Amino acid sequence: MEFMRRKIKTIVFLNALVTVIWCASPRCDPGYEFIGRFCKEPEPEKPKCVDIMMNYCDDMSYTHTMFPNILGHRIREEAELGPEYLLLSVVHNLLNGECTPDIRMLGCSVLVPRCEKEKVLKPCRSTCEAVRKNCRHAFEGIEMAWPYFLDCDRFFVSDQEGCYDPLEGLRVTQEEDQASIDNTSEEPHTVIQFSYQSNAQMNSILKKTAARCPEIATTYSIGRSVEGKDLLVIEFSNNPGVHELLEPEMKYIGNMHGNEVLGRQLLIYLTQYLCSEYLLGNHRIQSLINTTRIHILPSMNPDGYELAAAEVQGTNDPENEEAQNYYSWTLGRGNAQNIDLNRNFPDLTAVAYGRRRHRHFRSDHIPIPDAYWFDKVAPETYAVMKWIRSIPFVLSANFHGGELVVSYPYDLSKHPLEEKMFSPTPDEQIFKQIARTYADAHATMSGNNSERCGNFGSIGQDGIINGAKWYSFAGGMQDFNYLHTNCLEVTVELGCDKFPAEEELYRGWQDNKEALLTFMESVHRGIKGIVKDADGNGIKGARISVRGIRHDITTAENGDYWRMLTAGIHILTASAPGYTRAMKKIHLPARMQKAGRVDFVLQKAVVEPDIEEDYNIPSMGTYERFDPYNQFERYAIREQNQNREERQEKPWWWSYFSRAHGSAPTWLLRID
Repeated sequence: MEFMRRKIKTIVFLNALVTVIWCASPRCDPGYEFIGRFCKEPEPEKPKCVDIMMNYCDDMSYTHTMFPNILGHRIREEAELGPEYLLLSVVHNLLNGECTPDIRMLGCSVLVPRCEKEKVLKPCRSTCEAVRKNCRHAFEGIEMAWPYFLDCDRFFVSDQEGCYDPLEGLRVTQEEDQASIDNTSEEPHTVIQFSYQSNAQMNSILKKTAARCPEIATTYSIGRSVEGKDLLVIEFSNNPGVHELLEPEMKYIGNMHGNEVLGRQLLIYLTQYLCSEYLLGNHRIQSLINTTRIHILPSMNPDGYELAAAEVQGTNDPENEEAQNYYSWTLGRGNAQNIDLNRNFPDLTAVAYGRRRHRHFRSDHIPIPDAYWFDKVAPETYAVMKWIRSIPFVLSANFHGGELVVSYPYDLSKHPLEEKMFSPTPDEQIFKQIARTYADAHATMSGNNSERCGNFGSIGQDGIINGAKWYSFAGGMQDFNYLHTNCLEVTVELGCDKFPAEEELYRGWQDNKEALLTFMESVHRGIKGIVKDADGNGIKGARISVRGIRHDITTAENGDYWRMLTAGIHILTASAPGYTRAMKKIHLPARMQKAGRVDFVLQKAVVEPDIEEDYNIPSMGTYERFDPYNQFERYAIREQNQNREERQEKPWWWSYFSRAHGSAPTWLLRID
């Protein structure tokens, strides 16, 4: 009986135990099944707000975040090991401090998004778009794509959707800093870093400058070098990108020879100076930019510069000064095809000399001979020729190194057997005045005690010289400007050292700053005006002739023109096919600071064929013929593309990111 009682108790206890076990949540061990029931996974914990524990994001305006984050990183460790966080950790050094901490904090708002009341808040799209507009050029400057995780449309939301400003804390700090600056007595001033830049850094500076001064500056490319580098121009004007009626246009070109680098640096500094001083209210700079359209090409030969810079760094041995001097005089002078760009332009000077006995000879707008296109034309030369044909430039200077002097046309001797023969243009007097404008404003160039380098013999003591009298050569850029367009160009040699030490750059800027500004202001000398028909419409291509100067200039698209002249009495004639001529006598005072206004109205008339024929040489074709057989397209573009394909080099920073992770972050690479 006792045995039966114990058995019943045991059965009751086991039934109760089975009931407890049966009701408990079954474990989901692999391969194990419960009869009649299915195992149930435990419910994961709901994400909660946690402290931000990532060093490069610990200065955000909030302190809590949540994982998974916006990019799908499940835990903090996964986010820290990703290429996105690696980029944020080095972005300050990559961009040389530019756009940081803005970029870093914007990235942190995606990697460690703001968390409030167990809910993730997304950053504002408007903040992202503002940073992208101001900082995209910095990534382009190092050939890096805009980071995918800073896609403003993908990871950021509008104000209406409820967002926050990830740079809120930064703005407070900046306002405090600005307030402390405002309370000091120090006057605001322009700050320039006097150091050398790579091609990418140079382009970044130009784009950053244009972004800082969007009302007066813009950048544009005129073409590419042999190795595919942009020939980037920055323009300054009160209406950038537009030719305004009666506003003269001038240009500066640097680094035509890749190893002659001071001009390149001066033009980079000049762009920063113009932008900064305009914003600071400098009346002189504001007046210059508001009345002039200025185009600056700091480097015409970026490929040659890269070679020269690499060689100079490689030979930076204080005990081997001779080697340094040798390299700076040779390597990188030509482009990547080893073409000397200042010998690569059409030789129109020889054509002009051959036309001197022609009855109605004029040394202007000489067409490019068809034979020129069958020689090797560098893509840099081609780009500059198209550029100066497309804009009505009035004045220009190109910068070189190796001597301290301003040279003016002609560069080719008028006698084939004379290497150093004075060979003036019809505009000798105005060219001398233009050259003296730069030399006299330079700190030392025109002084009797100025150091002359003597590399090409004696050049005199007044700081200017006729090019052919110095040394003769054909195919130069300044002769081409004068003989093919309205533009008067001189060559400025900036000193004996073609690649000066970095510590000499500040002195170079101080020596040349006033000359650079004064030269630009001189574009307003002479006369300007509009040539119209009887109905008041501007006449494009009308000729303005000056008695005694056998060199005409032509009117621009809307009939406006500019003619640089010396002081005195001049007799002007305006003419155009299908119109009668008009003549005026003018007097330009010696101290006149602005161009005099001289307009013409031409009446319709019958064309005089005999006069029209005098302006052209049938064997040369017309002025409009430019690469008529597409010779440049046939070999130059093909060679350029081949070089680009052969290079396919990854940017200098690529190895750092590709080694740090198993899968290379290809999203960092730009796709042109």
